[in-house]
Amino acid sequence: MPEKQSSKSDKVDDANKNETSSDSPKRNIMIKGKNVIAKVTLLDGTIKEFSIERKAKGQELLDKICQSLNLLEKDYFGLLYEDKHDPRNWLDLNRRIGKVIKTDEPWELSFAVKFYPPDPAQLHEDITRYQLCLQIRNDIVTGRLPCSFVTHALLGSYLVQSEIGDYDIQEHGTTYLKDFEFAPNQTPELIEKVMDLHKTHKYQTPAEAELYYLENAKKLAMYGVDFHPAKDSEGVDIMLGVCSTGLLVHREKLRINRFAWPKILKISFKRDNFYIKIRPGEFEQYVSTIGFKLASHRAAEKLWKVCVEHHTFFRLMSPDPVKKVGLLPQFQSRFRYSGRTHYETKRASIERMPPKFERSLSGRRLTIQSLDGAERSLEPQNSESSKRHIMSYEPEIIPEIDLIDQRPSPIKKQKENVNSN
Repeated sequence: MPEKQSSKSDKVDDANKNETSSDSPKRNIMIKGKNVIAKVTLLDGTIKEFSIERKAKGQELLDKICQSLNLLEKDYFGLLYEDKHDPRNWLDLNRRIGKVIKTDEPWELSFAVKFYPPDPAQLHEDITRYQLCLQIRNDIVTGRLPCSFVTHALLGSYLVQSEIGDYDIQEHGTTYLKDFEFAPNQTPELIEKVMDLHKTHKYQTPAEAELYYLENAKKLAMYGVDFHPAKDSEGVDIMLGVCSTGLLVHREKLRINRFAWPKILKISFKRDNFYIKIRPGEFEQYVSTIGFKLASHRAAEKLWKVCVEHHTFFRLMSPDPVKKVGLLPQFQSRFRYSGRTHYETKRASIERMPPKFERSLSGRRLTIQSLDGAERSLEPQNSESSKRHIMSYEPEIIPEIDLIDQRPSPIKKQKENVNSN
């Protein structure tokens, strides 16, 4: 035994000598490897690189991105990444990025809106509304948010007003919209309609045009809905959509059912099955459980996590505390949403002058920003179109919010006291 130990230690010493003598470049690589480059596609199409520690969590990267964009209302946003199973995965901000993204460097992610506010007018800042406009525009152009011809034209006209201002026949002529994109299958008739409507938006500031854009977009049936393909109990293909109000069931692009969060008592998954437990109605005696079949266990867990996050964000006043890991093994998932809720975000005050920023809602100008912060524009900027105005907008009174039954709403109490007085 002693002889075996000594021979083993000699091998280790020899290996260490070889490493220190001949592999100094490897040591430099190890030191350099403490940081990794994250290539993030922003909502305006810009690709921006961030240097971040290899052991960093997702929240650290999101904070860096929001800081570079001058965004304070960052709780509505998240990061998407692609893997071999699914092209759209939300990054768990509480986990180390390297544990989740298994692809080669640089890490490639997309900055996106995760929680669509039901009333965008209640957002505190114009810059947040602008990012939401970019997200909705991307949803429309990619077909994720279907619209009618009239809605395409109306929304497009507000985007044009926001970016280039009032229509001027001498400056713009009749072909100024050739580089704009308003719909998946754009037609000359649509461009002509957008032009006609744009002429009616005279004197609207960019912030006002964006607010009108959001006020119309929020009324669309699929606004802010995160869809997941599934099958019902009869094996029929359906789409399960998660949104601020609950769980939607669509078949062939038509909504056939809706389960509001107050009606859902419990959500769970087992293998590739996803279950919701429904509260009994007025003329029902028993709790009913409805099951859906997903493509895989991974897909069922993904849908469950999205439901947990949306329910917590939109229904609770504050997230449930994460339970500490005990000595006994846990058979249930410990996944919880730990960020600020919608209620907390709306109540948080922002005390700063409204930041100025450049708008590029058309996506005509692609900018690549490197780590040194230097930007290279692929199309020259128009100095006149860069002069944007900020609307001093005061949010309206926060309306009544439905919260989970065990948690009384202080807003509702306050309203009742005012009415009684």
